[in-house]
Amino acid sequence: MKRIGFLLLALLMMPTLAQAWWNEDWGYRKKISIDAQKLQQDGVKISGESLALVRLHTGNFSYFMDLGEKGKDLRFMSSDDKTPLKFFIEKIDPVNEMALVWVKLPKEIAADSEPSIWMYYGNQKAVDAQDGPGIFDVGQAVDYHFEADAVKDATAYANQPATATNTRMEGGAIGDAAAFDGNQSIRIAATPAVQMSVEFGWTVSAWVKIDQAQGDGVVFQRDGLVLSVRGQSPVLEVNRKELVSPVGLNLAGWQHLAVSADHAGFTLYVDGKAVGILPASVPALLGDISIGSATDGTRGLVGAIDEFGIAKVARDQNALQFNALMQGQASTLLSYGEDATPDSEEGGESYLVSTLNNVTIDGWVIIGILGVMFVISTLVMVSKAIVLSRTLNENKKFEQAFSRLGADNISTLDHQDAEGDEDFDESPLLLSLTNNHAAFAGSSIYRIYHVGVQEMNKRLPKGVGADAADHLLSAQALNAVKASMDGVLVRELQKLNSLMVLLTIAISGGPFLGLLGTVVGVMITFAAIAASGEVNVNAIAPGIAAALVATVAGLGVAIPALFGYNYLGSQIKMVTADMHVFVDEFVAKLAEQHS
Repeated sequence: MKRIGFLLLALLMMPTLAQAWWNEDWGYRKKISIDAQKLQQDGVKISGESLALVRLHTGNFSYFMDLGEKGKDLRFMSSDDKTPLKFFIEKIDPVNEMALVWVKLPKEIAADSEPSIWMYYGNQKAVDAQDGPGIFDVGQAVDYHFEADAVKDATAYANQPATATNTRMEGGAIGDAAAFDGNQSIRIAATPAVQMSVEFGWTVSAWVKIDQAQGDGVVFQRDGLVLSVRGQSPVLEVNRKELVSPVGLNLAGWQHLAVSADHAGFTLYVDGKAVGILPASVPALLGDISIGSATDGTRGLVGAIDEFGIAKVARDQNALQFNALMQGQASTLLSYGEDATPDSEEGGESYLVSTLNNVTIDGWVIIGILGVMFVISTLVMVSKAIVLSRTLNENKKFEQAFSRLGADNISTLDHQDAEGDEDFDESPLLLSLTNNHAAFAGSSIYRIYHVGVQEMNKRLPKGVGADAADHLLSAQALNAVKASMDGVLVRELQKLNSLMVLLTIAISGGPFLGLLGTVVGVMITFAAIAASGEVNVNAIAPGIAAALVATVAGLGVAIPALFGYNYLGSQIKMVTADMHVFVDEFVAKLAEQHS
C-alpha cells in the first residue's frame, strides 16, 4: 500500500514538476527549441558554448509592450530551467516589434535529444543582466556587430578600430551592418591581442552582401593574406597564390564567408562549407588589419559587411556551418513555443488563442470597430424581428375583425387615442414589448384605418353615429381620404425600414474593414521580418494568420447581417403588401357606404 501511495503522489506531482518556474517574479516564459533533425540532415552537430541568435518579431512574439525598458527583464535559462545563460541584446525596438538577442548555449545542450532553452520576461522591477563580452569564448578576439554608428568590439579584448570610415546601414544580415562604397574601410592596429598564428590557429569570418559584380573588392587583408570578391566569386590570396571559390555569391543576398588557418593550411568557407585550401605558407600575420579595402586604400569593396569576427583558434567546418545556419536570414533552426504564465500549462493554448495573441494593436482597433458594428447590427435585427412579429400578428387580428364588418358599420373598430399612445407611435419596439395599450395599437393597418376613419368623419356633415347612409362623399373626398391613408402608409413603411441601412453598412463595410485590418497586419509582419532579417515560413505564418483574424471578424459581422437583412426584408414586404391591399379594400367599402 505504501508503494501504491508513493506512486500516486509521484503521479500527482508530475505536472507540477514539469511546470517548474525559475522565478515567480517573472510573469511569462517562452520555450525556444533547436531543430536537431534539421542539423542532422545537414550533417551538423551543436557545439558546446555556441551562440544562438534569437530573432523576436510579430510572427513569434506578441508581448513587446510587456517587456521592461530596453529588454532589461529578459532572462534565458538552459533546458533544466535552472541554469542562467549569458546573453546580449544587439537590437530591440518595441515600437516596430522586433529584437535580436545573442544567447550563449550551454555545453550540455549538445547531448540533448531535443535541445531547447527558456526565455523569461515580464518583470518591470528587474535590472539589466545582459553580458555582451561574456557570450564569447576566450578565443574570440574581435567581434563587430555594427549596431551603432561607432564601430565597437563586443568582446572583452576591446580591440577597437584605429579608424572607421564605413557607413552604418539598416537591414544587415543581423540588425545593422557596415556599408562600403569602394573608398571606405576599417583599420585595426596590430596588437598582441590580435595574434594570428598558424601554430595556435585562427579564423576570420563575416557576413557579406554585394549588389553588383566586384572588380576585386577586399573584404579582409592582413600582410600577404587577402580575402576578396572578384566578380561574384570569393577569392583567397596568400603570398600571391590564389584560391577562387567555385561557389559564387548571390547578388543582393547575405552570405557567410570565413577563412581558418592551422598547420594543414588556409581553408576558405562559403556558407560554412569548405570550398578549397591553400598551403600554410605564412606562419603568422603580424601587421595592421584592413576591412573593406586593401591596406594601401585600393581594391575597395562596394557592398556591406556584417558580424565581422576574428578568433585566435581555428574553427572547424561544423562550428562555421552551425553559425551560418543559425544566423542566416532564412534560418529555421529555432522554433518558438507559446507564451506561458506560472498558472498555465505548457501547450495548453489552442491554435485560435495562439493566433489571437499574435494580433497587433492595429488589428485589435479594426476588430474593436467591427465588434461595435456587430453589436449594433444584432440589436437592429433583434428589435426589428420583435416589431415585425408583433405587427404581423396585430395586422392579422385586425384584418379578421375588419372582414366581419358590414358596409354600413365601417368605423366601429375605431377608438380614441389613449393617453401615452404618442410615445408608442414614436417607438414601435416599446409598443411591441408592452401590453398596456389599446386594441390593435400594434397594427400598422389599424393606424392606416384610424386615419381613414378620422378623415371620413371630417368630411361628413354629422358624426358617424347619425344615419350615415343619408350622407354622401364626393369623388374628391374619397380621393382625399385615400391620399391621407397613403400618406400614413408611407410613414409606416419608413418606420419599418428605419435602421435597416445599418445592416447594409455592416454587410458592405464589414468585409472591407476586415480586409483593411488584414492588409495592415501583413504590412507590419513583413516590416518586422525585414527589420529582424529572418525570412522563413515560421516567421511569416503566425503574423499572416493573426492578420487574417480581421478578415474573419469582418465576415463574422457581414454574414449574420446579410441573412438578417434578407429575412427582415421579406417580412417588411409582407406587411407592405397587406397595407396596400387594406387601403384599396377600405376605400372600396367607404365608396360603397357613402357614394
